Amino acid sequence: MDFNALLDAVPAQAVYALTGLIILVESIGIPLPGEIMLVTASLLASGPEPRISIHGVATAAIVGAAVGDSIGYFVGRHFGDRLFGWLGERFPHHVNDETIGYAKHAFHRHGVWAVFFGRFVALLRIFAGPLAGSLRMSYPRFLLANVTGAFAWAGGLAYGVHFLGKVAEKWMHNFSFVGLIVALAFGVFVSTVMRKRISANVAAYAEAKRAAGEEINPTTVA
Repeated sequence: MDFNALLDAVPAQAVYALTGLIILVESIGIPLPGEIMLVTASLLASGPEPRISIHGVATAAIVGAAVGDSIGYFVGRHFGDRLFGWLGERFPHHVNDETIGYAKHAFHRHGVWAVFFGRFVALLRIFAGPLAGSLRMSYPRFLLANVTGAFAWAGGLAYGVHFLGKVAEKWMHNFSFVGLIVALAFGVFVSTVMRKRISANVAAYAEAKRAAGEEINPTTVA
């Protein structure tokens, strides 16, 4: 199989749409590999004769992130507990009392900054919109942090990976294939490191709660 030919057969518009859609759905609160998709698309836009525009990738990612978080905000505002219950049934490893409790703790502690910086943290990136809505954060404040965070995370990651890909292209042969492998490996590595760090933070938070004799209740955590 000619892997390059297979990649060339994928329309650029499909790459933009898939990138934006995956990030949008992730931002609503569904655990999906948005970061891996963004890294992959950005690196594929770095080939010697790319059909995929990095501007298109970055725009799709920014729009998907901002729109997804806004949808998540209103879903969380009206159906917060039911949404978290539904997610907990389907994604118990990602959504449970401890992770939601830790995420709400971060929101209570950092306020609107949790929305902005949450873009760079896997757990908060998934919960930022729904949590902000369920905690009745002011929507104008949320929207400002949401949009600026989307530009910083999605735009910064897309153009950063694109630049690195352009530099690496000088030493890579058959870039489309190698680039895809590198993108996937890099995305998996970053996701794994962040997931382990978040898991450690969640475990430490839960242990501190238990040591203080407090029950972890996401509906009342502070």
